[in-house]
Amino acid sequence: MDYHKSGYNCAQSVFAACCEYTGMDEKTALALSAGFGGGARSGELCGAVTGAIMAEGLVFPFNDGQDTEAKDKIAAIAKQCVAIAREKYGYVRCADLKGNINCSEIIAFMAKTAEDIMKKEKN
Repeated sequence: MDYHKSGYNCAQSVFAACCEYTGMDEKTALALSAGFGGGARSGELCGAVTGAIMAEGLVFPFNDGQDTEAKDKIAAIAKQCVAIAREKYGYVRCADLKGNINCSEIIAFMAKTAEDIMKKEKN
C-alpha cells in the first residue's frame, strides 16, 4: 500500500511499511507514528528517517537499561540510518528537504533503507 498517497504522513508511511519486519499491526503502527510527520511538526528530523529508526528500534530493541550491547547496537543503527539519508539528500531536516526533494521519494528510499538495514543486521 502506498500510505503517503492515501493521506498518511512520512513517518507513518515508512513505519507502517515496515510492519512485516516489526511484527506490529498496521493500525497500531499508524497511530504510534502519527505525531512524527513533518519533523514532529517542527520541521526538524525528517519523519521518514524517524519512521525508519522507530521500526529498527522494534526489530533491535533496547528495553533493558542494563543491556549496553543492545543500547550500542540500536544507537549505531540509528546513526547509520541518519548518515545514509544525509549522504543521499544532503540534509535530514524536514524544513531543508521539503523545498528541494519530493517527500514520496524520501519515503520510498527510507523504507527501503530500513528494510535493508533490518535484513542485514538480522543475519
